Formats: sequence, structure tokens, C-alpha cells
Amino acid sequence: MEIKILDSSLERFIESLQKITIAKVLRTIDLLEEFGSNLGMPHTKKITARLFELRIQGAQEIRIFYTFHKSEVYLLHGFIKKSKRTPKREIRTALQKLKRLDIL
Repeated sequence: MEIKILDSSLERFIESLQKITIAKVLRTIDLLEEFGSNLGMPHTKKITARLFELRIQGAQEIRIFYTFHKSEVYLLHGFIKKSKRTPKREIRTALQKLKRLDIL
């Protein structure tokens, strides 16, 4: 399954992480590319009907929201998770980007 990044803000976010965390992010993205919708916990979790979160654990807890669109995976938005719950603000940002994707 082909992986696409919706915009450059996610690339900049990944580049800003610690080197070991970047390696974990890239490894998890590779798993998503290989297994697609069959990738399950602990690597991914369903948030809404079309929005999923890629879960990278380590010194920094990273979440990257993604969706399946026209037989491709689009990475939408990433953030460093600092609390138990996923902030609603981050989910709203990902949903806005998902709406933009539907327009394309």
C-alpha cells in the first residue's frame, strides 16, 4: 500500500524529533505500508470511521493521524502525546486535513 504525506508540516514535524524517535516513526510507517488496514494494536488505533492513529512509543510518545483514500494511505497530522487522552484539538486538526483531502 502506498504511503503519501498530505502536506509538508508533517515532514517538518518528523524531522524535528530526536534521531532515535525518527527511526521508530519510519519503521512504524514501513509496517503500515506493508500491512495496510491489517496493522493493529499496538501500532494503530481507530479514532473515527475514517481516521486512524499511528502509535509510536518510546522516550517520546508520537501519534500520526492517517486515513485510507483511493487505495492509498495518507498521513495527515502528527504530534507528541503528553497526556493519557488524545487532545481534541489534535483530532480537529486531523479532521480538517481529512476534509481537505476529500476535496482533492
